[in-house]
Amino acid sequence: MNFTDTHTHLYAEEFDADREDVVKDAISKGVEKFFLPNIDSNSIPGMLQLTKLFPLNCFPMMGLHPCSVNERYGEELSVVEYWLGKKNADAPKFYAVGEIGIDLYWDKTFFVQQKHAFRKQIELAIKYNLPIVIHTRSSFEETFEIVSEMNSEKLNGIFHCFSGSISDAERIISLGGFKMGIGGVLTFKNSGLDKVVKEIDMKHLVLETDSPYLAPVPYRGKRNESSYIIDIAQKISEIKEMDINEVGRVTTANALEVFGMN
Repeated sequence: MNFTDTHTHLYAEEFDADREDVVKDAISKGVEKFFLPNIDSNSIPGMLQLTKLFPLNCFPMMGLHPCSVNERYGEELSVVEYWLGKKNADAPKFYAVGEIGIDLYWDKTFFVQQKHAFRKQIELAIKYNLPIVIHTRSSFEETFEIVSEMNSEKLNGIFHCFSGSISDAERIISLGGFKMGIGGVLTFKNSGLDKVVKEIDMKHLVLETDSPYLAPVPYRGKRNESSYIIDIAQKISEIKEMDINEVGRVTTANALEVFGMN
């Protein structure tokens, strides 16, 4: 089996006690690639350290998470721009601008700043020819409006943690270059996401865990891990009535297409 976790925070403190074991366990179960979304300047060192430990498996992104946007967000954006523009021999390669977007679930205080930061980072993605990985918690309309407005043939990416309606999925597909990240929510009994995924062509889907968050059933409420991507793939295989190995093959091919590794 060959699977790709397109969104995992393996550098997070929740993994400090057993990080390498968690990564090795996932690899042993067929999860061969892990894409790491950045949060802010504080998360960069740990993220880059992990990519050095597993250079053939862990691939970093660079971006400012909307929940880290505050009155000093300009300084954080400067850090993002610095790393994306770094061109010396030891500069790390980043595979996306992410995780970026808008979050109106916890706090709306910096909504205006979040929108500005999102636009700025989309501009950086276009400048550096990178995909974007979009956070849309309680903000699908707001994020979609900005992406739609700035969309071009140069822009592509993933709507992370997709849990919307068939109409939402159709709108994402209409943009042309975007996939939907399907995670543990698919396995939740009353999410309704299974009915939506059933209607979406596999070519539009990628797998993600968002670990350590949103663990799928039967691990719901516990720390999520990248190896649990298998449980998400199993659910898709049931919904789509297709072999789980084919789920892995197709979603990995989709992911590599987005991240420019195909």
